[in-house]
Amino acid sequence: MELTEQVGSWASCFRRKVGAIVVRDKRVMTTGYNGAPAGISSCVERGECLRQKLNIESGTRAELCYAAHAEQNAIIQAAKYGVNIDGATLYCTHQPCVICAKMIINAGIKRVVYKEGYPDEFSMQLFKEAGTRVEKYTEE
Repeated sequence: MELTEQVGSWASCFRRKVGAIVVRDKRVMTTGYNGAPAGISSCVERGECLRQKLNIESGTRAELCYAAHAEQNAIIQAAKYGVNIDGATLYCTHQPCVICAKMIINAGIKRVVYKEGYPDEFSMQLFKEAGTRVEKYTEE
């Protein structure tokens, strides 16, 4: 989880710094953090958060943001570089939202470990229905 938080520190988001790591067979396969797509100015570069500007409540209207989520970026990185993540575990600093949950399920990721909660119960419902193991990380 420490590595996941380090990856999250690279995020270009004012509101929340999220990191994700996909691991298979005890090896880090891909990483992701929340940030604007390649060639798109980030909120940090723009000097403002679009979601704050529009007064959008956390956990809603995820499409109104310049950034892609950390989990999305980790999955996209696997696709871009041809890395097989089927059956992998995704470690994330925050509970995935429903959009990320759908991508995680379809990518074949079988286990999700997250540290911080997120106001999206529907994502947890989908994980349960899909048989994806979800665990809240606790410090030892």
